[in-house]
Amino acid sequence: MIETKNLSKIYNPGKFEVKAVNDVSSIFEDGEFTSVVGPSGSGKTTFLNCVGGLDKPTSGDVYISGENITSLSGNDIIQYRLKNIGFVFQAYNLIPVLSARENIEMIMLLQGIHEKNRVERTNELLNQVGLYEMSDRRPSELSGGQQQRVAVARALASKPKFILADEPTANLDTSSTSNLLDIMSKLNVNEKITFIFSTHDQRVIDRARRVITLEDGKIVSDKKK
Repeated sequence: MIETKNLSKIYNPGKFEVKAVNDVSSIFEDGEFTSVVGPSGSGKTTFLNCVGGLDKPTSGDVYISGENITSLSGNDIIQYRLKNIGFVFQAYNLIPVLSARENIEMIMLLQGIHEKNRVERTNELLNQVGLYEMSDRRPSELSGGQQQRVAVARALASKPKFILADEPTANLDTSSTSNLLDIMSKLNVNEKITFIFSTHDQRVIDRARRVITLEDGKIVSDKKK
């Protein structure tokens, strides 16, 4: 379970303050498939970054499985993210000089996982996202949809309980988006992985089972389907 308590993130405090996230309290149960939506500047990405420990909130707390991750700093928060949370970004963030296989395996290399186990897990993930035959291609040799599937596989490499996806379909066509959402939906149902998206994309919103709307950093609507 993820819980935020009075979470706020203020940029330029004391000057020209921008309250990107403004006193947000929320709970995400295990196994959710949730979209966080709202207009540009509503705080979606900042909220997701605070939840995932990429940004440190100005005030408030984030609890994941009962642990207050806002109390972690430095190497501790890096190690926590590495072992517990998967991230999928709009820009894919793949390493261009590495193959699809190597991009996925990199996370496990950082975790110190034995080579045999890394190879087995990478093969499993490449099969899951339908890219085993393209495993030796570099990002520039893959379509946008294929690159994003590699990014999803990389996010899954550490077997996280939670995946946070920031506008993951923004650069994808309809077919690639549908394919990607099918993969993530299957992982959500079969492996009970929690997915939280920030998105403008109605195609993602339609698939979500819960939709949270932010405006000016505050939750104005929270609906389950």
